[in-house]
Amino acid sequence: MDPLSQRWFKSSRSGSESDCVEVAFGVAAVGVRDSKDREGPVLVLGPAAWRAFTATLRTGTLDG
Repeated sequence: MDPLSQRWFKSSRSGSESDCVEVAFGVAAVGVRDSKDREGPVLVLGPAAWRAFTATLRTGTLDG
């Protein structure tokens, strides 16, 4: 995934002063980066890994 070719979105739950992430959705992958370090590293997840990651965030458990 080329992060420069993606449209990045910041979480609607984040404020202007808080730490948060941005995501970019591609056809076969989702990019995740630190909103405070946009030139830094990008975590690239496949669709199944992205679903598992967001399910973990919703439930607060590693079991999904």
